[in-house]
Amino acid sequence: MTIEPLGPIDPIHKLNQSGKAERQQRTEGKDSVSFSDEARLKAEVYRVSEEVKASDDVRADRVAEVKAKLQDPNYIDDKVLDTVADRIMDMLDI
Repeated sequence: MTIEPLGPIDPIHKLNQSGKAERQQRTEGKDSVSFSDEARLKAEVYRVSEEVKASDDVRADRVAEVKAKLQDPNYIDDKVLDTVADRIMDMLDI
């Protein structure tokens, strides 16, 4: 029985013998990037959600306007009550 030699112990030896790597030819073109419609939509949703997170939860100008209206005793009349009742019924699907 004969034992065949395995070769060099250095695993990098094989890589060194294979020759130099060929340089890739550079093309004279411009790089470009394209985004899918789905990616654009997700980016828009992300941008809007970040704007919402950064905005105030309470609009002080609207709160002041409603407070001023509620201070006026003539503001709440049958027309306002009917409108509010209709909107509540629409929200509750009644």
